[in-house]
Amino acid sequence: MAVAIRLKREGSKDRPFYRIVVTDSRARRDGRFIESLGTYNPMSNTNPNYDVDLGRVDHWISTGAQPTETVASLVKKVRKATAKVAV
Repeated sequence: MAVAIRLKREGSKDRPFYRIVVTDSRARRDGRFIESLGTYNPMSNTNPNYDVDLGRVDHWISTGAQPTETVASLVKKVRKATAKVAV
């Protein structure tokens, strides 16, 4: 089974809200998923507009899950933000 880390769209029309989920790559975009890893709200005015569990992301990537381009960029932002806080 090919596993992917991707966005699951929620929210109403013109008000998108996304969950970052681990899913079988053959499943529909908004279909069944294995685990939810966080959220992303592009419409939010707060900074940051995402919440990601990096420990679980690292676990799934180490087991072979492939993140989409968008999820990979979000994870990169989260890592950069946590590195600034840690220093």
